[in-house]
Amino acid sequence: MSDLNDDVQELVANGWALNADSTRLEKEFVFANFVAAFGFMTQAAIWAEKLNHHPEWSNVYKTVNVGLTTHDTGGLSELDVKLARKMDAIAG
Repeated sequence: MSDLNDDVQELVANGWALNADSTRLEKEFVFANFVAAFGFMTQAAIWAEKLNHHPEWSNVYKTVNVGLTTHDTGGLSELDVKLARKMDAIAG
């Protein structure tokens, strides 16, 4: 199993950002239109339920802003990495 920090750095190299205290992964996804954005959120929500790990997110028209953190640990966990990777895969 890889190191959490290595996994997070891989995500950062692929468009995710860390907040100032490195406790939250953030990314803005921009789609062609609202239907595509909502479709992404629907698919991501199914994975969030499967992982029992839910994002903080918002949607304005074709843009979805996502924040991932693990409240139980007060920072990042492998669940954040797994969900971030799923979201990237869904977004294409």
